[in-house]
Amino acid sequence: MAERIGNSTVRLLSRPSVLAAASAVGKMEHEGPLASSFEIFCNDEFWGETTFEKAEVAMQKAALAAAIDGAGVTADAVEAVFAGDLLNQCTATSFAMRDLGLPLAGLYGACSTFALSLGLAALAVESGGFHCTMGSASSHFCTAERQYRQPLEYGGQRSQAAQRTATAAGAAVIGCSAQYRPHVDCFAIGRVRDLGIKDASNMGAAMAPAAAQTIEYFLRDTGTKPGDYGMILTGDLGSTGSELLLEVLRTEAGLDLSAVHADCGCLLFDAARQDVHSGGSGAGCSAAVVCSHILKRLQNGELPNVLFVGTGALLSPTTTLQGETVPGIAHAVLLTAG
Repeated sequence: MAERIGNSTVRLLSRPSVLAAASAVGKMEHEGPLASSFEIFCNDEFWGETTFEKAEVAMQKAALAAAIDGAGVTADAVEAVFAGDLLNQCTATSFAMRDLGLPLAGLYGACSTFALSLGLAALAVESGGFHCTMGSASSHFCTAERQYRQPLEYGGQRSQAAQRTATAAGAAVIGCSAQYRPHVDCFAIGRVRDLGIKDASNMGAAMAPAAAQTIEYFLRDTGTKPGDYGMILTGDLGSTGSELLLEVLRTEAGLDLSAVHADCGCLLFDAARQDVHSGGSGAGCSAAVVCSHILKRLQNGELPNVLFVGTGALLSPTTTLQGETVPGIAHAVLLTAG
């Protein structure tokens, strides 16, 4: 059974394992610094489909199927998939599960969805009621632009603080294994934090305070310090949000993360060469980076552990038009080498 430590964190005593993981990305993501880490990619933004929404479904299906195959299990063995995306009513995920016939627990945590799905999938296995689960998330640049901002044809200019939604999906199979595999040690569900940011294009600034709070609480609960981790990885704060995160933690908590911090939104793209301004974002951003680059580094022993803190901006087109602020949230998952 899981053990509650502190106010926010749960330690998973059975240490559920990541049996396998896979990622699928688009053309621009595959041209970035992590190109060699991705198993599946497509140079066609439509992924051979007729709409961008169908393309995101196809991409998520590809990542899920590859992860199941890599785990050496059948689809029938998967007892629950915790998954979500950025579209209204999580339609990309729902349609992917319709086609694959997998049992779905649909989630929405904005760009923090993969951390939430991974933690809940591990917690389900820890409960003993499930033996094989999955965590998954996806996003698509074109579907997100259409939903949250303007049609692509509009050609609106983006601010320097803006980020590019990743065309990407990631999926991980969670179970118990005696073999050397990365596993989930701890999980912390974050709290919504809002410091009054109203610029919907500056999501890094909106999410950074929530990330800082979750990291501070996690370190306090576990009695650890930044140097105890091979990496403290945020989901997609981008360069703007990452700078703010380090500043907030220094001023509010006296913590210095500069030696161990990395951000999926900064890792996925080469910001200077690929003109993505502050970096990458989207639910698929951290999903693809963790399910490829990070888990491989844990598996081969390059990293002893990674505190993965998925970050999400909880806005909608409606709240933006109403002049509302952008609340942020962050969930933490401690991944440890086998």
